[in-house]
Amino acid sequence: MEILEVKNISKRFDKTQVLNDISFSMEEGEILAIIGSSGSGKTTLFRCLNFLETPDTGIIKVNGETLLDCNENKKRKLKECEIRDKRLHFGLVFQSFNLFPQYTVKKNVMLAQQLLAKEQLKKHGEYMGCKTKDEVNKYIEDNAERLLSQVGLLHKKDSYPHMLSGGQQQRVAIARALSLSPDILCFDEPTSALDPELTGEVLNVIRGLKSSNRTMIIVTHEMKFAKEVADKVIFMDGGYVLESGTPQEVFDNPKEERTKAFLNSFQDC
Repeated sequence: MEILEVKNISKRFDKTQVLNDISFSMEEGEILAIIGSSGSGKTTLFRCLNFLETPDTGIIKVNGETLLDCNENKKRKLKECEIRDKRLHFGLVFQSFNLFPQYTVKKNVMLAQQLLAKEQLKKHGEYMGCKTKDEVNKYIEDNAERLLSQVGLLHKKDSYPHMLSGGQQQRVAIARALSLSPDILCFDEPTSALDPELTGEVLNVIRGLKSSNRTMIIVTHEMKFAKEVADKVIFMDGGYVLESGTPQEVFDNPKEERTKAFLNSFQDC
């Protein structure tokens, strides 16, 4: 089943064209790795998919529902509450962990779900089948502990971010991104701020998510990891999708000279 469809996404900042007619699709449970040099447009594409930037042209659909049609949005600007609802389809994990230092690990994972539940209770009188605040809080606490167990950090639930290593903080950020059960989990260079040893522990968590049939988009410079884990690979250069295919097609048999030159710079790939 096609879970994500991206058509003709373009984006310009002032006189600089950053994205040029980007199109791709994903099936449920697939992992897409987006690779390319710094400045190739990877992060801007990531931000457009997550409504952190607004493309100039293009369409984004999730599960057949049109979340963004730039032609329509030129006629009517999206309200902030509409943008928030559309972002719920995507769970975000950034380069920097962005945990709240004043809250415990468990509270960091619970917070977004608590805010959503409060809104849903007010609108609909229930959240996930729970109709009282106590029931909702119990549901959210159990969910947070389940997710922390999944990333191997339940024993740190009462710790604060400053008490954790960088790898542990990123694993908490992954649990937080999973808390709202997004359709697609998105990672923007999730290991770029980590040393090699801590990088391994975060990548192992992502490998574990693959076995649970999670649909994921990973912007990464970890070529070996992308080759091992991804079902599809997109190579971006100069704001274009220059090459796409399976890991075997892109890594082992690249067609474009620019792709070959990029991959040759990674000796371990």
